[in-house]
Amino acid sequence: MARMAQLLGIAALGLALTGCVSTEKYNALKLDRDSLAEQLSKSQSDGAASSARADSLQKQLDMMGQNGAAQGGLAANLSAQLQELQKQYDALNAQYADAMKRPAGGTALPAELSSTLSQFAQQNPDLVDFDAARGIVKFKSDVTFAPGSADVNPRAKEVISKFASILNSQAASGYELMVAGHTDNTRVVNPNTIKAGHLDNWYLSAHRAIAVASELRKGHVNEQRLAVTGYADQRPIASNTSESGKEKNRRVEVLILPTTVRSTTFASDSSKSSKPTHQKTAAMNKDATANTPQEKILNK
Repeated sequence: MARMAQLLGIAALGLALTGCVSTEKYNALKLDRDSLAEQLSKSQSDGAASSARADSLQKQLDMMGQNGAAQGGLAANLSAQLQELQKQYDALNAQYADAMKRPAGGTALPAELSSTLSQFAQQNPDLVDFDAARGIVKFKSDVTFAPGSADVNPRAKEVISKFASILNSQAASGYELMVAGHTDNTRVVNPNTIKAGHLDNWYLSAHRAIAVASELRKGHVNEQRLAVTGYADQRPIASNTSESGKEKNRRVEVLILPTTVRSTTFASDSSKSSKPTHQKTAAMNKDATANTPQEKILNK
């Protein structure tokens, strides 16, 4: 740019020194000057565009750096949440293992509460079993839900409502509760079951546990007391090689923990396993349909 300015100055000086010049020379010099002026203007314009482009790129780089920092913070936050969930999951598994180690023949709960729960199970033998040694109330999935469904049927809702009243009694209101869903090892293949969101046994067991916990909440059981989980077919209480064994494994358990209620909501998924007794020998799975309205529906 400095060189072009010098050339323009020399051209003007030449005109002054030569005095009168021919028209042709004058026009030639004028064209050269105009050309140099145009080049100078274009150079200045290109320089301004380049500067603007550089500023734009710098802003983009700065923004990328800010986004990177934000994404790093988000990743750290998600990692912390994952660690907290893992701690909760480990705690639930530990509680489950402790419950299953309780010796048979004893009672895990105070005599009054254990007696009330035993009577409750005796009044609803088609739907409920009570394991007094471990403090576990077991709802049989085959008569609590339709095949491949996590919707609690009307009869089961009535029974769960009565159970909620017991849990809200003075004898039981101080205990934490774990609601655990279990299935047999039959895979979920029915398109309608999958379409309903029960993609596999993990989903189905968890959704059924959530459904029972939801009914307990409707019965005014404080959600602060509840932990919910699904174990799929990973906690069997009988062999899955027979239909009767599969029937026992399909269950939703409510474990009454001998621990006081915490001051913060226990938001996680938990589960329990137990041995439901059954009277029916025929079995249907989650992909079957029920043909007998008044009899148990054995399903998944």
